Amino acid sequence: MSELKASMAGSVWKILVKQGDAVTEGQDVVILESMKMEIPIAAESNGTVSSVKVSENDFVNEGDVLVTVE
Repeated sequence: MSELKASMAGSVWKILVKQGDAVTEGQDVVILESMKMEIPIAAESNGTVSSVKVSENDFVNEGDVLVTVE
């Protein structure tokens, strides 16, 4: 299982996946917004989304887990 974490502090602008979705390596799963920039967070490997730990508009800190992939 891999945990996709926030690369910087910001707001969750858009969640592109839901639990049970298949993802491929490099596929964007969450987009953060920080200082008016959009920061995509991509899957690190192929797998299935086992959980989404955040909701849109949540504020996250660097290192917070956003999505887990099995």
